[in-house]
Amino acid sequence: MAWYLYIASFFAGIFLANAVPHFVQGVSGNKFPSPFSKPPGRGLSSPVINVIWGLFNLIVGYFLLLVGQVNSDNKLSLLVFFIGVAAISITSGINFQKKERE
Repeated sequence: MAWYLYIASFFAGIFLANAVPHFVQGVSGNKFPSPFSKPPGRGLSSPVINVIWGLFNLIVGYFLLLVGQVNSDNKLSLLVFFIGVAAISITSGINFQKKERE
């Protein structure tokens, strides 16, 4: 498999994992930090913005999942996908733990 397909697999994991908190917070009616808040990633965006951002991440992640050919037959692409999921999940957890204190 070409190297760039592994990069697509990694970013598929990032985008799909990032879709979850934005979409869930948005459909729950909660404000949540997004790249569009002021300051970006620190302030709170409206629930509608978070739903839209979550859906955008879902679409991009799905496209990258297809491009990266992530499936159970290609164990390395699956591993790289889950490394992307772990990377954004851990980073987000560290970053957003401060949102309640601000």
